[in-house]
Amino acid sequence: MIRFRRFPAQLAAMVMAAFFLLSPGGAGAQSKSATAEDTTDPILRALHAELARSKAQLKMENVDAPFYIEYRVFDVDQFEASAAFGALREQNRTRLRLLRATVLLGDYKVDSLYDRGQGISDILPLDNDELALRHQIWLATDQAYKRAGEALAAKKSLLKQLNVEQPVDDFAKAEPVQSIGPLAKLDVDTAKWTKMLESATSVYKNDPQIQAMGARLDFIALSQYFVNTEGTSTRQGSTHYLIALAASEQAPDGMRLDRTPEYASSRIEELPTPEQFQKDALDLIDGMKKLREAPIVDEEYRGPVLFSNDAASDMFFDLIVPNILGRRPAPGRPARTTGAFASSYRARVLPDFISVVDDPTVQTFAGRSLGGSYKVDDEGVPVAPVTVVNNGILTNFLIGRLPIRDFPVSNGHGRAAGGGNTGPAPGNLFIRPAKTSTREELKKRLMDECRDRGLKYGYFVDTLGPRLSPRVLYRVWADDGREELVRGAVFNELDTRALRSDLAAAGDDPLVSNRTGVPFLTIVSPSILFDELEVKRADNSKEKLPDYPAPPLVSGLN
Repeated sequence: MIRFRRFPAQLAAMVMAAFFLLSPGGAGAQSKSATAEDTTDPILRALHAELARSKAQLKMENVDAPFYIEYRVFDVDQFEASAAFGALREQNRTRLRLLRATVLLGDYKVDSLYDRGQGISDILPLDNDELALRHQIWLATDQAYKRAGEALAAKKSLLKQLNVEQPVDDFAKAEPVQSIGPLAKLDVDTAKWTKMLESATSVYKNDPQIQAMGARLDFIALSQYFVNTEGTSTRQGSTHYLIALAASEQAPDGMRLDRTPEYASSRIEELPTPEQFQKDALDLIDGMKKLREAPIVDEEYRGPVLFSNDAASDMFFDLIVPNILGRRPAPGRPARTTGAFASSYRARVLPDFISVVDDPTVQTFAGRSLGGSYKVDDEGVPVAPVTVVNNGILTNFLIGRLPIRDFPVSNGHGRAAGGGNTGPAPGNLFIRPAKTSTREELKKRLMDECRDRGLKYGYFVDTLGPRLSPRVLYRVWADDGREELVRGAVFNELDTRALRSDLAAAGDDPLVSNRTGVPFLTIVSPSILFDELEVKRADNSKEKLPDYPAPPLVSGLN
């Protein structure tokens, strides 16, 4: 099933070389003995050699020796390309090894993870010269150690001023893990895929009013290493594939209209064939024409609104994901965590028929690969399923090794943005309704509710855009169920309160939504029905239409 999701309308902005901001996936690798693998993998050999040397020798005058050291390495092979108006715009093949060295001073109770003490990032050599690798690791470790000393002194000074009560340790202890999986490889026919981009974007010629037509792909093979002084040694590989279209135009009144179909998967065979991608590009052009000619939403509406599973996944991503992360507040703040659910532990945040479970151990769902799968998180902690919301009640947060009040240990959800710090993040987030309805039943319920309230129509959201604004929206007429495409609407107060109080029903059609970004994650969500939301006209300024026509669609003409 195609999953249409939003990303920036300008293709150049979409093409991002974010290989250094990636996080691991790919559960299911066969574990081996870390000791045996050290003899064949030069990166593991270099990491373990420098870890042992740093643990034994790292000590400066008037600065405590570290109580904890960790190294993370991201070995990335990436192919990316973009096309516009039927022509290849760019293509790049990138290889990168990124190191993150973290040194902690103090102890588990009060550590140096503060301000500048959160680690050092550097680039490792691409060849497997062990001495060159070790030299780079040594330099990063030395710098991280010096920064940790400065950070710990600053942190202790601040804590004295604040007189902070310490309900949990600064850094959670974890059992050592050894799990060595296979490396990831990127083996693609680049000519085939770039030709697909060129062919699909050439369909702009079918509609002279299309102002921008582009496509891009981003294929990544990621092998991640993690070792620490607690005895953990892991290696895991994953692949991630993205191919996307983007079209932009203006309605006669100047309103900007954008569509961005996207396909993301951990298995390349799940991407569309050239024939299917071409068909979807043609359908996109046809859909843009219909959207351009659709009437504008002028009235203010309050009533039932049905969301497709695609639109629902975007909504849950924006309203649920940020609020179930167990992020520690700044020193001196009494809150348990941050976000809209900071004070909602053991309180109702969703209707009682909805539960939310994050389970990175699952690799596939309904025959589709899940991009948020992994075995061990980026802090060396094995992952396990976590029920975050149970029958509407918030029962848990996603936690890494920076614990929060009532959650003193990690549940395997500390994930990294490549060379950046780790933090809590989902893997595979499942929205699980206890009772479901078919698509036809949900539509009938919407129509019945409209008639009971004396409303001529309700709304069906097929696709959302930025800031949860409807990108493809239909009026559903209560008398006969016909669906009328409209444009130019926004929701008023689509927020966590609406989720808690107005979400009335869920469908039986869960959709796998693999989301590219930092880090990789997946949301599996059904369609949903709100019994009441407010829809109103968007207060958007109209852009001026082009002053003269586009070039002719036949080469060589003036």
